[in-house]
Amino acid sequence: MDQLYDLLIVGGGVNGCAIARDAAGRGLSVRLIEQNDLASGTSSASTKLIHGGLRYLELYEFRLVHEALAERERMLAAAPHIVWPLKFVLPHEKGGRPIWMLRLGLFLYDHLARRQRLEGSQMVSLFGNALGAPLRPVFGVGFTYADCWVDDARLVVLNAVDARDRGAEIEVGAKLVRAERREGYWRAFLADGGEIVARALINAAGPWVSSIIDQALHLTTKKHLRLVKGSHLVVRRLYEGEHAYILQNPDGRIVFAIPYESDFTLIGTTDVPFEEAPGKVEIYEAETEYLLDSINRFLARPLKRDAIVWSYAGLRPLYDDGAVAAAVVTRDYAFDLDAPEAGAPVLSIFGGKITTARRLAEHALDALRGFLPQKGRAWTADAKLPGGNIDFESFLAHLRRTRPYLGDALSLRLARAYGTRVDLILGSALSMAELGHDFGSGLTEAEVRYLMAHEWARTSQDILWRRTKLGLHMSADQQAALRAFIGA
Repeated sequence: MDQLYDLLIVGGGVNGCAIARDAAGRGLSVRLIEQNDLASGTSSASTKLIHGGLRYLELYEFRLVHEALAERERMLAAAPHIVWPLKFVLPHEKGGRPIWMLRLGLFLYDHLARRQRLEGSQMVSLFGNALGAPLRPVFGVGFTYADCWVDDARLVVLNAVDARDRGAEIEVGAKLVRAERREGYWRAFLADGGEIVARALINAAGPWVSSIIDQALHLTTKKHLRLVKGSHLVVRRLYEGEHAYILQNPDGRIVFAIPYESDFTLIGTTDVPFEEAPGKVEIYEAETEYLLDSINRFLARPLKRDAIVWSYAGLRPLYDDGAVAAAVVTRDYAFDLDAPEAGAPVLSIFGGKITTARRLAEHALDALRGFLPQKGRAWTADAKLPGGNIDFESFLAHLRRTRPYLGDALSLRLARAYGTRVDLILGSALSMAELGHDFGSGLTEAEVRYLMAHEWARTSQDILWRRTKLGLHMSADQQAALRAFIGA
């Protein structure tokens, strides 16, 4: 018989990798397969926020907001290199949500879960200060509150790294064709001819979860997925300062403007129903117009189309709770457990959000508790993610002091991306020359080799747009040189 795994996980997004990490840490044997690259779907196309979801309070999703706010504190502690506090400015507009409603919502947001590291909300004047500087003068009053920024794709990779370090096998470019129950186990067949045998299977395929159920597992479910496309614009930096804006629109939706990669501002997101088969998606022209119109309602100097330097879109695999409008579909998650008496259960995951992936992983393993060997208990609540056992500012100061040849900008980027794992890249190097060829923006041969050897990167796209965001900074010629290097 082939090697028997306790758990086969299909899907290398944030949910799949978080489950693999948790399960491996409990002593279970785990195999995770991803048909493309880690975080190549929804998990790298988010708005890059760890947040409770202030807007969800209007939908009475108090349990979801409470859980997300609690996870926000845990993520700050677990990964201070890729997660950090971000101040949001909420301008008040006459005719919009009344001030008393905003006060109440922010009070709940401050107190629904214990808050240790983030400042509370407050009402502020927007006249004559940096917070109001980019806004039209009609916005004289607003509120501030705190949430967190996250490098979403690196969060996924770090969960996978921790899972691997604890014994899990992570395989990218591995597509599930079909899986069958045989003699109380799952036998899964891959596109490359490989086979995997496991006691239990978790379908964490995100937008593909329904197609896995229908086409690969040949099962039925009463739960349904609703795909909603969310698109973002990246524009040249709109304003000074490291604060973000949350902007209310007449249609009831909100749009964020967030500092991005030092030189840019990230604007998003949209909620567009998507009825086609899941796959690679791009922003629609109507979405571009919507985002430009939304932010120009607030800006003193209107944003023009020629300021756009990049856009991206992703499919949110939301659990279909029957809501009519895409904007009000729940961001909560639901499980579908198919567990015959003969064994070989499959757990399919519908919905979820990047903030709650760690907690979702705990819930998923709880749901399979009766079908898997009882080994370790839940452990991730207080555990650090790889590279994150640091006080970030002290670590950055140490890196700049001991590696002065990096310079301030590169030191910051490497510290943010890798934390203590940066030593695996830098080794004993005493100069930039010792790190090999610089492809541009400080991306050296040493970093590329590390990403290919330790973080499953296989293509320039994996490196430029997921492991790093250097595709925004590097020229076409520099990117071509990186492709040639990897190809060679």
